[in-house]
Formats: sequence, structure tokens, C-alpha cells
Amino acid sequence: MTVWDGFARFATTPVAAPPLPGEPARSLAERLSYHSRFVTVRTPAIDTLAKQVRTMMILGRHQQVTARPSLIVTGPAGAGKTTALLQVGRACHLAHTHRHGDMAVAGQAPVAYVLVPPAASAKTLALEFARYLGIPVTARMSQAQIVNSVCHTYTTAGVKLVMIDEIHRLNPRTTTGAQSADLLKDLTERIGATFVYAGIDVAATPLFAGVRGAQLAARAALIDCDSFPARLGEHEPFHDLIRALENALDLRHHQAGSLVKLAPYLHQRTAGQIGSLTRLIRQAAITALLEGTERITKTTLDHIRLDHLAEQHYRPRTRTTVR
Repeated sequence: MTVWDGFARFATTPVAAPPLPGEPARSLAERLSYHSRFVTVRTPAIDTLAKQVRTMMILGRHQQVTARPSLIVTGPAGAGKTTALLQVGRACHLAHTHRHGDMAVAGQAPVAYVLVPPAASAKTLALEFARYLGIPVTARMSQAQIVNSVCHTYTTAGVKLVMIDEIHRLNPRTTTGAQSADLLKDLTERIGATFVYAGIDVAATPLFAGVRGAQLAARAALIDCDSFPARLGEHEPFHDLIRALENALDLRHHQAGSLVKLAPYLHQRTAGQIGSLTRLIRQAAITALLEGTERITKTTLDHIRLDHLAEQHYRPRTRTTVR
């Protein structure tokens, strides 16, 4: 998705959806494919980001003197930051398509999605921007020439939303990191788009350190994409998340509500991280299909190996015998 054609395919591909009542039963192969893709639950982080992006785009629409305000999605690994970013990008792309029709004919690209490369220099970061829209570059081109071409092409293509992921890889305390931060500031002032960044625990990184960090902090609002608490006042957001995922299952013998009853176990198992939870349920559903049980039980879940962070967090309680 870090090139325009790939992102456009992602944005226009119909999302996975659970079967509707009365629909013919899906085949095993179709249901394996469905659970592999699975649904994307509309989380509070996605809703907040969508509202903020819409507001920022309107706010910056006629701002020409200084850099437009931006957003930073932050949180621990596996908290759904990239998912939130891409869902908002998809919505922006589809809204533009609805308003303006076939963008392939018009040559428009409303959304750009760029990954910060490891140990990024200003030039390698500029090359990522160029690669997204297929801007031709040569080895002889200077950084300034590449940046000029990027700014011109992005403006001509009508890019309105620029999403930059893995922003925690930038370290303005280093020479290359400082140059990359300067490049991003330059791009925000020369491209008439709203910039949204995403990264792991951004506030705890050097990204906000020094003069350059202060400039970014003064222009960017933080959106926390944290783990789901087991309870929040009178609400139970983790229960709601499990219920939404369970309702989307396409298993013939699964007992509705059984996963919700396992909420305390699932929260301990995944530390409330939506990435770990969705992976656990998807893998359990695929296992249930392959083994023919067509249902998810605690035994099924216990046999699933999750990501290392989740497994490190989860410590099954061992019973002690009182003598």
C-alpha cells in the first residue's frame, strides 16, 4: 500500500462482512478466506481520528501562510494505530471517489501513505514520497530536485491527506534525523494537505526533543490509541469489542456469547491489545474450521500461540496446594 495503485486497490476492495440472515451457507474455503481477512471493528480510536482528520482538513483548506495543523496517532505496539490510519485513509479515498468519479481518468490521488524507512535520511524519505506516486527519479538528482518534484506532483495530483507511518523511527537528535524532520516540515508547508503521523509511544521518543521537536509538538495534536481497559467507569469497552468480533464469526456450531463470558481471560491473554485479540480470534476460528469443530472454546484459545509481547504478558496462574 506504499504505492498509489496498491493503496487504491486496498481502498476500493469490498471489506470482509459476516453472512447476512437468509444468505446461502458459505463453503469451507470461503469461510477460511473470510476469517483470514475478517472484519475491522469501528473502535473509539478510529472514530476520534476520523472526526479529527475531517476537522483538520477543513481547518487547513484555506491556510496558505504557515504549515497546516497535523495529527499524531500514538500508542503501544499492537494497539491498532496503522489500522486506524488506513481506515481513515480508505474513507477519505472513497469520499473523494463518490464526489469526483473515476480518479484514474482525472489523474487524482487524494490520499498518500508513506512509511518512514529505517535510519531514514532526508533523501531516502523524499524517495519514499516519490515512489508512492511513481515520480521518476535518477541517481544524479539532488535532494532538492526530488523534493521539488514531489511537491509539484502531489499538488498536481490533488493529494489532500498524507499519512506517514512508523514516525517513531525518526530521531531529531541525530544529523540524519534532524534533516528528515526538517524535510517533513518543508513538505507540510509546500503541499496543501493534512498530515497525519503514526508511531509507537511517540511522546516517549526523541521526536519532540529540541527545537525541531518543539515545532512539531506545537503543530500536532496527539491521539492516543491505547489498549482497551477491562472497565471504564460504567462501561465495559473490552466486552463490547469481543461481542462485535464474536458476532462476526461464521462458525456453524459456535455458541453466541461464549467469548464474551471469557472476557477476563481474553483481557489477561492479550493485555487488552486489539491487534492481539483479533489475531487470537481469527486463528481460533480457522483452527475450528480446519478441525471441524466449528466453535471456539477456551481449550481452542489456549492452544493458540500469540505474538511474543502478548505471550510475555500472559502468565497462567498456577494453583498452589495448601497442606
